[in-house]
Amino acid sequence: MELKELIEQRKAKLEALKAKGIALYPSEVPAHTAIGSVLADFGEGKKVSLCGRIMAKRMHGKVIFLDLRDVTAKIQVYVKSDIIGADKFSILQELDIADIIAIEGELFKTHTGEATVKAEGITVLAKSLRPLPEKWHGLKDKELRYRQRYLDLLSNEEVKEVFLKRSLIIKAMRKFLDDRGYQEVETPMMHDIPGGAAGRPFKTHHNEYSMDLYLRIAPELYLKRLIVGGLDKVYEINRSFRNEGVSTKHNPEFTMLEVYCAYADYQDMMQLTEELITSIAKEVLNKDAIVFQGKPIDLKSPWQRRSFAAIVKEKFDIEPSDEAQVMLKKLQNKGFAKEVNRLSRSQVAKIIEDILEQEMSLNPTFVTDYFTYLCPLAKTKKDNPFISERFELYMAGMEVGNAYSELNDPIEQKARFQEEIKELNPDEKKNVDEDYVLALEHGMPPAGGLGIGIDRLVMLLTDQPSIRDVLLFPLLRPEKID
Repeated sequence: MELKELIEQRKAKLEALKAKGIALYPSEVPAHTAIGSVLADFGEGKKVSLCGRIMAKRMHGKVIFLDLRDVTAKIQVYVKSDIIGADKFSILQELDIADIIAIEGELFKTHTGEATVKAEGITVLAKSLRPLPEKWHGLKDKELRYRQRYLDLLSNEEVKEVFLKRSLIIKAMRKFLDDRGYQEVETPMMHDIPGGAAGRPFKTHHNEYSMDLYLRIAPELYLKRLIVGGLDKVYEINRSFRNEGVSTKHNPEFTMLEVYCAYADYQDMMQLTEELITSIAKEVLNKDAIVFQGKPIDLKSPWQRRSFAAIVKEKFDIEPSDEAQVMLKKLQNKGFAKEVNRLSRSQVAKIIEDILEQEMSLNPTFVTDYFTYLCPLAKTKKDNPFISERFELYMAGMEVGNAYSELNDPIEQKARFQEEIKELNPDEKKNVDEDYVLALEHGMPPAGGLGIGIDRLVMLLTDQPSIRDVLLFPLLRPEKID
């Protein structure tokens, strides 16, 4: 039967039920218990009231069997005309898969041992005018699944489990930090100067103040203002935005964890990162090893450490003190970036990082010793001003985290900002964040800062190949309408 026919058929049933005086979208919801709780505390003969969606319907003369599902579980419902009454039974005959109902009845087990509710009463809560998609697992159009996520969740238990697990991961993250004395805070999502990370911002405009604003690319500079203000341990689980490409690892809107601790450095953040992720895996998965896309990843401590400076020296003969054109020439001598004539040092470094990302170990790896010019907000090493006290965490070849010893010298910070701005393209020019420099002038204690990409971490812990698979509503191209 064509979809249009099915919809018309369901609309006819809706009208028939209305004609019987049935309120199909009532405002009152009966008192009820979650199906999962009922199953966990099952008792034969116990009276229950349940709400859920009809996921299957089997008719046998004067008997109907339903599968009723809510977010917690599924249970079978046994409906007999002699028990529920002819009027209520006729209502159930008109109901379809995907309709939402409340059932009152008594628990029992069938001869096969299946937990079942013997229905004694029914209330219709919502009539579905469209059928659920058939054979959802066979659909090859992934974009349709992302676009109509509500159907994906209804039709695919594995998809729902991913998002329930995402919630548990974030809950475990909060608990870990809360238990260690960190304060959760909120900072602005609209900035007058985009900062705290490299990235192209989304621009908007505030009418009342007649000022341009930018959706934040990172909350870092506001969180460090709080360190100046005496909040020594803070974190934010934040939504950030970058007006850049879309891929299996990138969405323009994404979720980050940022953590800052006074009187700490990047080594402390390294220990915190390792403890945080292993704790989450143990709490949510009860594992210290995971499998990502068929490949095992060992989370047991200690995690591997590699030097970015040493890697690029060995592979490309590049020194952290090299000028951009020297770096580019060395890359080209090794067969990379041959089509390029001129690049900034940051652009050269991006090419290097993309190359190295493909060679990273599957197991968690801290990559240290990044070049100072790539880290305008990080302190430099005491014995080498060209190397910063920074690390990036890689897992399964993906960058998952970034941390450093925070630069708290206001004079050097302003100079770094000015140097960073010089390298920007004309259409990316921005002002120095003088207010942040002013905050530093009041004195910021030594601090360690950490950022973790929550979306990517969820990908790893739930074994999902694309960031779209862990975002309920990823950004998609406008739908083409013929």
